[in-house]
Amino acid sequence: MSSEQQSRLAGIGLLEGISDESRRALEKRCRWRRYAAGEQILDKNSGDRDVYFVAEGAVQVVNFSMTGREIALARLPTGGFFGELSAIDGRPRSANVVALDNCLLGSLSPQLFIEQIVGHPELAVKVLGRLAGIVRSCDERIMDLSTLGAVERVYRQILLLAEESPVDPGSWLIRALPTHKAIAAMASTTRETVARSISQLTSGDIVERKGRILYLRDRERLERLAGALDSAQEEDFSR
Repeated sequence: MSSEQQSRLAGIGLLEGISDESRRALEKRCRWRRYAAGEQILDKNSGDRDVYFVAEGAVQVVNFSMTGREIALARLPTGGFFGELSAIDGRPRSANVVALDNCLLGSLSPQLFIEQIVGHPELAVKVLGRLAGIVRSCDERIMDLSTLGAVERVYRQILLLAEESPVDPGSWLIRALPTHKAIAAMASTTRETVARSISQLTSGDIVERKGRILYLRDRERLERLAGALDSAQEEDFSR
C-alpha cells in the first residue's frame, strides 16, 4: 500500500480513536472515487445507504424547496463524513450532496459501518454526538425561519461566516465571501435579497467589500440588526 493510500483516512475526525492498523484495514474495505467540483455525489431519495468519508476537498449538503430554491444544510470539509442516517435507519437519503471542489471520497457499506460502531464504542459516542448536533442545528434553523425575516437571516449568516482578523484583533472579516447564491442557500432566501442586504450594509458603513473580502466595520450594529430588526420595518442606513 502506498503512502498516499495509507493517509487517506488519517484526517477523518470520526476515526481518530481507532488504531492505525484498524484504520488501514477499514481503508481497504472502502470504495474510493474522485468527484469534480459541482458534481452531484448523492441524490435525495436514492437507494444508496453508504457512509462517506471526505479524504480531500469539501462537500455541501443541500435540499430544495417546492419552488426549486436551493437550501444549504451543511458544509463538510476534509475530515468530515456523511450518510450515517441512512446507514443506521435504512431509509432513503434526506438531502442531496454536491462537491464544492475536487474531492476524494471513500464509501463504506452500512453493514461495515454498523460493524465499526459495534466494535469501537468510541465511534458510537462520536456518531451520537453528531446526531445530537444535527437535531440542535435543525432546532436553530426552525427558530430562525419562524422568528426572523429574510434580511435578518442574511445578516445572521454574515456574522456566522465572519472571523476575527489575525493581524488586527477586534476586527472581523470574511476572507472569501461566498457568492450571493451560496449565501442565499445558507439563509433560505433569494440572491436578490442577499444582494440588497449587502448593499444596504455597505451604504450604511456597516461592512466594506474589497474584492472577495468583506470587512465588518461595525459588528455591534450588525448584531443588533440581525437580532432585533422587525421584518416589516426598514432600517435607516443613512445614519
